[in-house]
Amino acid sequence: RAFDFSKHAARKIALHVCYLGWDYHGFASQGAANAAAPRTVEQALFDALAKTKLVESARDVFKVADYARCGRTDRGVSGLGQIVTLRARSNGAEGVDEELDYVALLNRALPNDVRALGWAPVDDELNARFDCEWRQYKYFFEKTNGLDLGAMREAARAFEGVHDFRNFCRMDAENVKSFTRNVLECTIEESHDGKLMYINVRGTAFLWHQVRCMASVLFMVGLGHESPTVVTELLDLERTPRKPQYPMAPEHALLLW
Repeated sequence: RAFDFSKHAARKIALHVCYLGWDYHGFASQGAANAAAPRTVEQALFDALAKTKLVESARDVFKVADYARCGRTDRGVSGLGQIVTLRARSNGAEGVDEELDYVALLNRALPNDVRALGWAPVDDELNARFDCEWRQYKYFFEKTNGLDLGAMREAARAFEGVHDFRNFCRMDAENVKSFTRNVLECTIEESHDGKLMYINVRGTAFLWHQVRCMASVLFMVGLGHESPTVVTELLDLERTPRKPQYPMAPEHALLLW
């Protein structure tokens, strides 16, 4: 018998999701779910929402469930801090403790490399994309004497502030009208266990492949291939009007925090 959604209440929730992105073609869904569509984290989430009858269908979740995501990650990139908002089926309870256990329901339906970590009730107007104040990424790398961390830290500081980052992204002129972004923080940090280092980048929004391009340039500085002043030079469009050719840092070490 078909599930009758008209007989059930719904509520707007924020959902905290983490995932290992190595085997996915990015976070964002790429069209309707079918055998030919690339495997994405978001489609796995949509399928789980539909299977658990929290939304009516895995198709058109953006419209039917007022769905929004705080950010999107590229192929192979993982995430610990992805937040999405949507209208989900509810049992009508006012209190959180009496509500459906969204986390348990979803985790029984999600693949093992995608997990729901928590949820919270939110106002109907809240939008994970437009109401997100900042996003944070961490790019992890091994501690080694072969990198000049002091030079990397000096170069990283130059990223902070409002700049045109067209020389630090993959160009998408068809969809992007402004390359100006505000980087609130860019530092080189050590992990708590002391075994790894990471580039910590926090900003209001990011361009396509921006963090991986920033990381690549910082590694060139750390290896002594470039001076720490290269960041300032690349941000100066009068001095460097076109992006020079350089490889992006690999995707697997990048984490949406």
